This record gives sequence, C-alpha cells and structure tokens, in this order.
Amino acid sequence: MDTLEAIARRRAIRQFDPNHHMEEPEIEQLLSLTILSPTAFNLQNWRFVVIRDSELRRKIRAVAWNQAQVTDASLFVVLCADLKAWEKEPARYWPSAPEDLRAMILTTMDQYYNGNSMAQRDEAMRSCGMAAQTLMLAAASLGYDSCPISGFDFKAVGELINLPEDHVIVMSVAIGKGTQDAVPRSGQLPLAEVAIDNRF
Repeated sequence: MDTLEAIARRRAIRQFDPNHHMEEPEIEQLLSLTILSPTAFNLQNWRFVVIRDSELRRKIRAVAWNQAQVTDASLFVVLCADLKAWEKEPARYWPSAPEDLRAMILTTMDQYYNGNSMAQRDEAMRSCGMAAQTLMLAAASLGYDSCPISGFDFKAVGELINLPEDHVIVMSVAIGKGTQDAVPRSGQLPLAEVAIDNRF
C-alpha cells in the first residue's frame, strides 16, 4: 500500500479480533519504522512500552473506561517520552556528526531545554504525536487497523507500567485486525477554513 492510500485508509477502529496474533518480525518492523519519526535535535525521546502481558492489559483496560481494544488488539503500545533525554549523554544522538557541528548542537540543545519544563513537555507531545501517526500509517501499510487512545487514567497506567518520574505518558495505540468497519466519516471542515494563507 502506498503512503497516500495508507493516509486515506487509516481510521480509528475499536473492535479487534482477539484471536489474531501478530508475529514478532511484524512487530519489530512496525517499531523499526516508527523510530524513523522526526524529533527535535534527534533526541529520540519517545519510549514505546509494548504491553505483552495479558493480565497487565486487563488492568489497563480497567482504568481505560473498559475499552475492549486494550485487551483485544494484537499489539498495544503505550507511548511515553523521556522529558530529560536532552541531558542524558546527548552526544550519543549525533555519533557521526563532525565534532564542531556536534558541539554546536549540544550547546543549543542545553540552552533550549535547560530550566524550561514547558519546552521539555511540549517536545514530548510533538515527538510522540508524530511517532504515533507513523506507527498507525505503517500499520495501515501492512494491512492492520489501529486506534489511538487517550481515554484512560494516565496516573494509574503510569503506576502499572512503573513509569519513571522523568517520563510522561502521551497516549497509547492499539493495532490489530479490525472486526468492524469504521463508522462513516462524520465530515471534515472545509479546507478553506483550516488552511490559512500567511496570517489569520
């Protein structure tokens, strides 16, 4: 499936075949494509918690408004971000860059994030949002359905997955074989209303 078709085809599917099993090479391919998503300064601050344990999935479902896709999807991923990735051996994000370029990037990164918790959190949201879309489009390209989920108790899920204090949960994504078609699109706003030339 080409990219344009995957974009048009991707819909939020909430009913999955609980008996479908995704093979490990498919999961690895999906995640390998997802980590090609862009991040500022090449921080790669996303962390993908793949929930494989069925009992843990049941516990997450219990704090996610009992949404069936949490347990029924073939793959369930909680997208988190390390808010302090910018200060954890940051040179490792640029191992092949010339020394002068790497030094300039590291200085700029420190100036941007140091003491700026809002920038750290905003970057986490941007990075994980782009990664989630990449994950869902890759899934569509491989013939899978997906559903982004933010309807859950973030604090409770954080406790269940032992979320480190310097990380945040951004959202989760369920992927698998849908058993029902998505409801018809309810309607997009006119392009002229949402695409603005130059200024509001």
